[in-house]
Amino acid sequence: MTTKSNARPEIQQLRERPHAQVVIVGGGINGLGTFRDLALQGVDVVLVERNDFVSGASAASSHMIHGGIRYLENGEFRLVKESVTERNGLLKIAPHYVKPLQTTIPIYSTFSGILAAPLRFLTHKQGKPKERGAFLIKTGLTIYDTFSREGGTVPRHSFHGRRKSLETLPKLNPGLKYTATYFDASVHDPERLALDVLADGLAAGPHARAANYLEAVGAQDGGVLVRDRETGDEFTVTADVVVNASGPWTDLTNAALGRATEFMGGTKGSHIVLDNPELLEACDGREIFFENNDGRIVLIYPLKGKVMVGTTDLEADMSVPAVCTEDEIDYFIELVAHVFPTIPVTREQIVYSFSGVRPLPHHDDTAPGFVSRDYRIVPGTIAGLGDTTVLSLVGGKWTTFRALSEHLANETLEALGMTRTVATLGLPIGGGAGFPTTPQAERDWVARYGADVGAARASVLLHRYGTKAAFVIDAIAGWDGEDAPLAAAPDYSRAEIDHLVRTERVAHLSDVFLRRTSLAFTGSVSIPLVHEIGEIVANALGWSPNRRAEEEDAFQAELAAAHRVNLASGDGSEAAALR
Repeated sequence: MTTKSNARPEIQQLRERPHAQVVIVGGGINGLGTFRDLALQGVDVVLVERNDFVSGASAASSHMIHGGIRYLENGEFRLVKESVTERNGLLKIAPHYVKPLQTTIPIYSTFSGILAAPLRFLTHKQGKPKERGAFLIKTGLTIYDTFSREGGTVPRHSFHGRRKSLETLPKLNPGLKYTATYFDASVHDPERLALDVLADGLAAGPHARAANYLEAVGAQDGGVLVRDRETGDEFTVTADVVVNASGPWTDLTNAALGRATEFMGGTKGSHIVLDNPELLEACDGREIFFENNDGRIVLIYPLKGKVMVGTTDLEADMSVPAVCTEDEIDYFIELVAHVFPTIPVTREQIVYSFSGVRPLPHHDDTAPGFVSRDYRIVPGTIAGLGDTTVLSLVGGKWTTFRALSEHLANETLEALGMTRTVATLGLPIGGGAGFPTTPQAERDWVARYGADVGAARASVLLHRYGTKAAFVIDAIAGWDGEDAPLAAAPDYSRAEIDHLVRTERVAHLSDVFLRRTSLAFTGSVSIPLVHEIGEIVANALGWSPNRRAEEEDAFQAELAAAHRVNLASGDGSEAAALR
């Protein structure tokens, strides 16, 4: 049993003061957003997450901040309006990570789907798949533009015939009749944006506390019994309000606390990441958003020098870890062949895959693609928690996390008898504060902060961390020893990795590769890099040689099991998809 004196500092703080006004269970983007919002109101708030922050459903996103054009067909006009508003807002308050994304839809018919669309709208039953033609897509985009009108952040859509479409994107399937192009937004580094949200909350003051690898396992003594998964130590945290923001695991969390619920009915979505320069060039910097002939919406998305392909929408079994299957890979390869028929795509080009479960509501026989992406907040009580108010979040998605967090925080404040004092609408997030949005402003920033690391390095760090790069540069300049690029990943440096480990609550080697950096996503992991970063993390956290070896082995096992990447056993210079 671990004592307070040798527990992680954040765990020790909780044990010394095990009461808060609010306990949030779940460290995905919605839990983190609510934590930030409440912390800014001065609420004494604690967040606990059973794994690493933003490692569950929020880590399996399609890297899009989008208005959800297809939600129009579901009749979810409120959600579309909110999504477009939040998309426009995030472009302004998180410009370091959220960027405009040009999106093109290849269209193969003119009137297809007109008869099927009203039936889908009214019944939400998929029925026989029927591709949407130009008329329906044009109608949807025209409506979509009206929702975007107030923000003025992105241009209106455009429509082109076959000739001009193929002049612009010559590798597209020549059988198309039209293309429609519109703008949404991308989030290139969702995990880092989430970490900025967490950091904003923690920076509000000592009344805001958060811990990863701390699991809510039951109700005891009128509070939430939590277990430190690093040590096995258990203790109780009491609160006036408990917020269950554990996403697809909401019912499982309620069950652990003593109440059976059936709120959730999540669906599984998978993606693959391809190292295919020809496909990357063919996309011309834009996302290809496409409806496959089975009615599923899929995307081909250039990202970080690679091409991400997704996503599926399958019924999920929460008792089984979500992984990308062979059938899903076949599906992705076939759909790329349909959109870009002359570009070969093989399994050997896969450098990474990931899968997660969307936190959707229970949906009976509604087709997965038509399950509402909207959210709701369900109040209640749990016997083991006494009079404590429990708010269960059902649903939610990346695009609307700020607005959702505001709604959830407002209900929490009402339960506490408090009122809002700080608005998050328009409030910059993390490194988005003061982020230069013009070339001259960027040059000025680099000139100001680049003296210690050089202009080129300062620019890289600015785009990686936003204006919080200034703190990274300070850490590099003040590092005990001479900084050097990583031998196996020279775009990162030793002092930079050390800074992330010491300041961002890293507990495991996988935290660095999967969430603090993009090294795994881009297929940059090799055995030498595992050893190199393993050494830095071990030195920062005081690991023994045995603990370091265990961490390196565990990360490689996770990479193979969850992401289908098996590090080559030869010289360790390549990562290859498991066949």
